[in-house]
Amino acid sequence: MLKPLGDRVLVEIIEEAEQKTAGGLYVPDSAKEKSQRGKVIAVGSGKTLDNGTKSPLEVKEGDTVYFAKYGGTEVTLEGKNYSILAERDILAIVE
Repeated sequence: MLKPLGDRVLVEIIEEAEQKTAGGLYVPDSAKEKSQRGKVIAVGSGKTLDNGTKSPLEVKEGDTVYFAKYGGTEVTLEGKNYSILAERDILAIVE
């Protein structure tokens, strides 16, 4: 598995369910937008501040989050899609 560094977060992308238009047509996978929702799999040790201390991350493993549309780097590992994001690219935690 991957271990994020610093203020990075590894998020497993949650694929959206089958999409259907108002007229009843199904949207093919090639036309769908990338999902912006995922589950936090691993977190880094935190951001190093100017005084040398670590600032802990606000998210933790297991959180479901929404992240910036074009944020992060997408990777595929063992058939699953992940995104490695900086904590600032995470917009909200689903409670």
